[in-house]
Amino acid sequence: QVQLVESGGGLVQAGGSLRLSCAPSGRTFSKYAMGWFRQAPGKERELVAHIWWSTGITHYADSMKGRFTISRDNARNTVYLQMNSLKPEDTAVYYCAAAQYSGNYGDKYNSPQAYDYWGQGTQVTVSS
Repeated sequence: QVQLVESGGGLVQAGGSLRLSCAPSGRTFSKYAMGWFRQAPGKERELVAHIWWSTGITHYADSMKGRFTISRDNARNTVYLQMNSLKPEDTAVYYCAAAQYSGNYGDKYNSPQAYDYWGQGTQVTVSS
């Protein structure tokens, strides 16, 4: 049974930092893209960033560049999202997701529809 377990969310003041973790299990994810998405109340789920487990190649949504860093630790089998200089508009539920490689590294992995597995989400609240 595939599981993606997120942790690290919480309440932080504007300007602060948080690091989210995602520990996948239940299969080998070496040929998967691991993505972080977020969804604020009343808004659609949007990509923050994704990383290819095998190569470490990353992609960020344009609005996320500079303050967010996605990484993976093979030894710990964990994917991280480091979030710095947080703003109240970053408040959302953050989801970890996994998408199987389908033969090309195109833009499809920027969309939630490409992802096969999802975690339960972790709440991030940034106070002003």
